[in-house]
Amino acid sequence: MNRCPRRCRSPLGQAARSLYQLVTGSLSPDSVEDEFELSTVCHRPEGLEQLQEQTKFTRKELQVLYRGFKNECPSGIVNEENFKQIYSQFFPQGDSSTYATFLFNAFDTNHDGSVSFEDFVAGLSVILRGTIDDRLNWAFNLYDLNKDGCITKEEMLDIMKSIYDMMGKYTYPALREEAPREHVESFFQKMDRNKDGVVTIEEFIESCQKTWRHGVSQGPSSGCLRRKGKEGSGHSI
Repeated sequence: MNRCPRRCRSPLGQAARSLYQLVTGSLSPDSVEDEFELSTVCHRPEGLEQLQEQTKFTRKELQVLYRGFKNECPSGIVNEENFKQIYSQFFPQGDSSTYATFLFNAFDTNHDGSVSFEDFVAGLSVILRGTIDDRLNWAFNLYDLNKDGCITKEEMLDIMKSIYDMMGKYTYPALREEAPREHVESFFQKMDRNKDGVVTIEEFIESCQKTWRHGVSQGPSSGCLRRKGKEGSGHSI
């Protein structure tokens, strides 16, 4: 697969920014229609009507998202190396490559080594617009690295190490070396209900729903799917 040209630095980032502008009302709806056009690309997405039915995005939102894809990456497809380069821009203070690989594999649902526009909007729709169960299923698939239907301590440790690496060594307060393993032990203590050493999808969803409900009652500082982002804001992982 040919790599995107050098200007293909952040198709996902541009799409996310455009979507944010649309959601917050700072992007003119007219400009979406005026600027959007399907130029010749190597990969064309399915019809917008079909994608609209399959996702929870409006036609205008899909237009914005696709424009970000095709403007910066004319092939319409992102491979793993491109994805890691894109993701690294959001976490310049750390090494996001391992976590980006895990995230890429979660988006690459047909395991063909590439993320198409359809793959991207399908995952993004779940993350941004899905029900709690939809989001938890997506997160479980991310954590289940070998896709065998359960999460082991080794898999969770790999995930946690990748997150701590991504956050960097200069976080405040400083992260202790043993923190990832302690986080894993805490995770399994809460979620491994039958103490068999693995967490199933049922255990994961049940535990997270309880944490989620507790978080709602206690305020926004609690939650099952939270981590610190670039500017310290919590968001899903």
